[in-house]
Amino acid sequence: MKKGLCILVVIFLVSCKSKAVLVDTKIPPAIVKVDSALTSVKIIQNHYNNKNDFSTLYIRASAKYRDDKNAQNVSAEIKIKKGEQILVSIRFLGITMAKALITPTQVKYYEKINGTYFEGDYEALSQWLGSDLDFNRIQNMLLGQPIDDLAKGKYTLSVTDESYKLNTMEDQSFKTFYFEKAHCFLTKQEINQPEKERDLEVNYPNFQDFASAILPSGLFIKAIQKKGETTISIDYNSVTFNEDLTFPYSVPEGYDRIFINLDDQNK
Repeated sequence: MKKGLCILVVIFLVSCKSKAVLVDTKIPPAIVKVDSALTSVKIIQNHYNNKNDFSTLYIRASAKYRDDKNAQNVSAEIKIKKGEQILVSIRFLGITMAKALITPTQVKYYEKINGTYFEGDYEALSQWLGSDLDFNRIQNMLLGQPIDDLAKGKYTLSVTDESYKLNTMEDQSFKTFYFEKAHCFLTKQEINQPEKERDLEVNYPNFQDFASAILPSGLFIKAIQKKGETTISIDYNSVTFNEDLTFPYSVPEGYDRIFINLDDQNK
């Protein structure tokens, strides 16, 4: 249960100052022209041309976590100051059970059940959770963006009836990004690491069009590694853009600090 809370707080990661409840509204007519002959470069350009113009984002969400031993349903509050910090609060029956503060250089979190907290960099946390993480990857995952900057890579393109698929291999990782054809929204991203026996898949079933950005209505994460399979389903219930947000974080008195031994993790 402890590790489940940790994964939730880390990976969970309209006009200005307006609030909107996510409903099944229709995305407007195609933002980009559908063209079966599009190149991978053009698909990437079209994707990044979609609206993403905000400074802060406040999300109220519900989440379901499941692994081979545990299953949890919780509520979540996600605050994002783009490019600078992310604060995630996990609540059960209105009680804060865990909180994480994520910055480009450091991750901090505490969880109530065992009275523990962690402060450290992404290397140790990535090995512990079994997935390569950094600030931009967590932020992009929450915003429905590719975890990597696609403009910096080279990709092969394949086309299906529903999607453009961009494939690449880098550092023994096979990555595939799926884009729907009408707007070049990212619908799924996959990372396969055969040598490490790890697979990560993130799905975005729907998107919502707001004045400041186009956001997913939620995401579904499936992570497979030697220790088993983990799934996380996050539904965005409401969002607020460009408000003055605070990011309060302090470890309750009496909590014990966790130190991750990388040598033990590699055994």
